[in-house]
This record gives sequence, C-alpha cells and structure tokens, in this order.
Amino acid sequence: MACELSQNQLHAYFDGELDALAAVTFEKHLESCPDCKRQLDAEQSLRRALQQTDLYDRAPRSLRENHLVSAANPRPVPLRAPLRPISWSWLAVAATLLLALIVGWRQFGRVPGASATQLVASTLVDAHLRSLQPGHLTDVESTDQHTVKPWFDGRLDFAPPVHDFAADGFPLLGGRLDVVQGHTVAALVYGRRKHIINIFVEKSQPDAIWNGSGTTQGYQWTAWQSNGFSFFAVSDVSAADLEQLRLLISQN
Repeated sequence: MACELSQNQLHAYFDGELDALAAVTFEKHLESCPDCKRQLDAEQSLRRALQQTDLYDRAPRSLRENHLVSAANPRPVPLRAPLRPISWSWLAVAATLLLALIVGWRQFGRVPGASATQLVASTLVDAHLRSLQPGHLTDVESTDQHTVKPWFDGRLDFAPPVHDFAADGFPLLGGRLDVVQGHTVAALVYGRRKHIINIFVEKSQPDAIWNGSGTTQGYQWTAWQSNGFSFFAVSDVSAADLEQLRLLISQN
C-alpha cells in the first residue's frame, strides 16, 4: 500500500512548495519510509534526465530577419470598396409603387361590393368561432324571448327583434353582445339539431353591405336587411336551414 504522505506531500516537497517546518517534517519521514524515498529518487532522476536532454532548438536566423523586416515595413490594410450610391431614380420608382399600393388598398376597402361583403363575412365567421369556445356563447342564457330581449336594453342604442322559433325547429338559446368592425352588435343564438346558429343584428345603414350568402372557412352564411335591421346568420348547418331561419325572422 502506498504511503499516504507520498500522495499528499511528496510532489509539494519535490517542487519546493512546502514551508520550512513541513519540509523538515517530510525529510524525517523519508528516513523511515522506503516507499517515499524510492518515489522521490525516481522523480529526481526523471528531472535530471530531462535537464540533460537537448530538447531546445534555436530558430533559424532567417526567421528572425524576416520578422524584423515585416515589423519595419507593415503591409497597408486594404480598405473596403466604397458603397455605390443609391440611384434616386430607383427610390422614386419604389415610392411611386408604394403609394399606388396604399391608394389601391384604401379604395378597395371603400367599395361596398362583393369584396367588402366577403370581408364582413370573414369577420363574422371568426366571431362565430370565438363564440363556440367555452363560456363565450351567451351573456344571457334563456329560451324565453321575453327574458332575452329586455337584457339588451341600455346595452345597445337599438332594440333587436328577438323571437323563439322552437316550434319550427330553431329554439332560442340566448344572446350576447359582440363587436364587429369596431362597433357593438347584438348576437342572437339559436339551435338546430345540436348545431349552433349565430344571428348578428345591427341597425341598417344607408350603405349597408350585409347582403348575400356564401361559404367561408367551411361555414354557411347569409345576410339580409329587414324591418330596418341588418341580419347576418352563420352556422355549420345547411344553406337550406339558414334560408328557412331567414324567412322566419323576416316574417316576424
């Protein structure tokens, strides 16, 4: 078994890192420990062998001369090529194209035609999808039209028409407030064979664009004006079901 001192102090003694007292103590230990004495002798023999071996080689004189020449005559650092100036004509063309895009977009948004209707359809289909999230479908949950209709009082500047069509297969489920293109509208919720139908209602405007029907994101929608109101129905039921509900609302 190797001596514990040989592991902890021998190399420190060999490298001269022990203080005077520790060095004297270790030397006394060497007198009675052949293992430490033998390992120390081996370390000293290795050191002498390395010192006597000619491991040093001088660099050639030409390397030193080349280094001195390079230091006395440093090479100039190449400068970056100057950037080419931007052509003002290209900037003018780019500005013109950007202006045309902005003007075109504004004009497109003002056209009360099919494109504007499709924009409204996308917005209201998104509102329909949000309403299907848990806790978002109704603010007032009731099948009684006399409960749902008064709930809107004071929350809107108009009184939306509310009717229950359960006898025709479209039971009233409740209502809520929703926001469409920055203004608040009424949303009436109806059921149809375990499907949900949202009817968005607002007062008709002179340039009302809630007209037409179609499919957006896989959902059927139909929009119309009746009795001074604009209606927009959205659901995953068939187009025939939406048309039937439209007729029921328009006749009441």
